[in-house]
Amino acid sequence: MIEKIPFHYTDDITVVNKDQYEAHLRLYEGYVKSMNTIDEQLESNPQREDANATFSYYRELKRGETYALNGIILHELYFENMGGLSQEPDRLLQNALVKSFGRMSTWGEDFVATAKASRGWAVLCYDQRTQRFRNISLDLHDLGNIAYSAPVLVLDVYEHAYFLQYADKKADYINNFMMNINWDVVGERMEGLF
Repeated sequence: MIEKIPFHYTDDITVVNKDQYEAHLRLYEGYVKSMNTIDEQLESNPQREDANATFSYYRELKRGETYALNGIILHELYFENMGGLSQEPDRLLQNALVKSFGRMSTWGEDFVATAKASRGWAVLCYDQRTQRFRNISLDLHDLGNIAYSAPVLVLDVYEHAYFLQYADKKADYINNFMMNINWDVVGERMEGLF
């Protein structure tokens, strides 16, 4: 059974207000509940004997499994990397981003553009195959992930993440997020990647 992480709104979170944050937490809790239901079904009666690629109960469970579990993980990474007191990444992370993007400003411009172009998530990840950082766009929790990559910064750009507070001003939300990144958390995630 997957337990939800008890996230709490704090004063250092400025990208969203408390109402927006708490509404988003309820959605995250729904993913945890759904994942636990899927796990129960996979353990008790998955109907493996009827599995096929066109349609089957087992196929739907397996599709739901990746969607719900990625929904949990991405939300946890997102909530963890908001807020904080550090205003910029540490020197190690800056050097790594410069190596992959040429300049910090280029990384930032690319991350913002990735977020604006995404329907679901913008993720700064370390691609272990090419040994570089990439900003990737996920339209769904389980569509667009790079296998064998490690997410280090996650931004939820689904409308549920900002609409109560920002309405249709997605760019304002993204820009405010860029000023409210918990770089200490991002740096901790980066440690040990190379």
